[in-house]
Amino acid sequence: MKILVINCGSSSLKYQLFDMDGEKMLAKGICEAIGTDASSAKGSTEDGRSFKYEMGQIEIPDHKVAFNIVKEALTTGSCKVIDDLSEISAIGHRVVQGGDLFTESVLVTDEVVEGIRSLIPLAPLHNAAHVLGIEACQELFGKDVPEVTVFDNAFHSTMPPESYLFALPYKYYEEDHVRRYGAHGTSHRFVSARAAELVGKPLSELKMITCHLGNGASVTAIKDGKVLDTSMGLTPLDGFMMGTRCGGVDPSAITYIMDKHNISPKEMDRIMNKESGVLGISGYHSDDRVVRDAAANGNARCKLARDMQRYQVRKFIGAYTAAMDGVDVIVFTGGLGENCQDIRADICDNLSFLGIKIDHDKNEELLHGAEGELTLPGCPVRVFVIPTNEELAIARDTKAIVEALAK
Repeated sequence: MKILVINCGSSSLKYQLFDMDGEKMLAKGICEAIGTDASSAKGSTEDGRSFKYEMGQIEIPDHKVAFNIVKEALTTGSCKVIDDLSEISAIGHRVVQGGDLFTESVLVTDEVVEGIRSLIPLAPLHNAAHVLGIEACQELFGKDVPEVTVFDNAFHSTMPPESYLFALPYKYYEEDHVRRYGAHGTSHRFVSARAAELVGKPLSELKMITCHLGNGASVTAIKDGKVLDTSMGLTPLDGFMMGTRCGGVDPSAITYIMDKHNISPKEMDRIMNKESGVLGISGYHSDDRVVRDAAANGNARCKLARDMQRYQVRKFIGAYTAAMDGVDVIVFTGGLGENCQDIRADICDNLSFLGIKIDHDKNEELLHGAEGELTLPGCPVRVFVIPTNEELAIARDTKAIVEALAK
């Protein structure tokens, strides 16, 4: 069974094609800056072939055109991996926000699309793009090809009320569904399951903290196989500082700034999502690689931004350890979690109260998709680096739902 996995952003379309007989990734790629004059596209195959269209070489006015580029890449030219789209048995879509409407992966129907659309206010950039992606996909493939939506917040749906409720008047939860939903759930689900395999115990018998660290970042506490708490809240803005997002801030600081500078709610939302975090503190860049180099060359604000981010991650790990009354396993994943050795080392070296001691040589080696354990033998808490694979998790869910339909 071949499954195409789609991740649509407001101006991007990422794809991966899997042959689920052996869970082999056949091809992947991305169309970027859709709807602008800076559009570009690139992709590659499992055996090393690739294509690339730079800005100015291609026009991608909308997601429908982007899907046609994906079609051409998969079925023609030097990167061809299938003869025809009819070889694709199903399509899996990543959806950021399922609210309390969707707590598991589901088959796409008109009602599901309308449900995703109704949740756009909770994830305006993401959910609107997901609807565009589903509709463009249906137009290209037709409605006879089954499509499945996999929701980022579904894994977090096991949180108890004391974790997911905010201390606001209860009517806002009852009437407006304002609560903690979390994000990155597909990633947290994938790496926690893999970590349980590595330690040789069922997830239901472990207390685990998974750290998805990237330009967007979240930490999740998993106790007895269920999510107890997670750092992102109603939207992916909550938690700790990220590339351009502020994370948790005293709400009065926000209203104070808005009042003093006459800033509208829409503009403040943009500032918190696009101009804050590492970018806001450093005043330099949001990409950790750039900020790290600048810090090494003496940029004090870049160093401060990185110090703040690490400190805040440690705080969440400490808080979640207390919330679970202990921890057995800590996992690093995501772009920073998988590739930034100094961040991992700083966090782990400052968790000595947990008895954590890492192999610093091993920490330096674990990069670029490598999986392994950081802790030395005998540590009461084991720490792993596990590359996330949200696309494979989506493909697995899609396969299971489609196969169930055939029974």
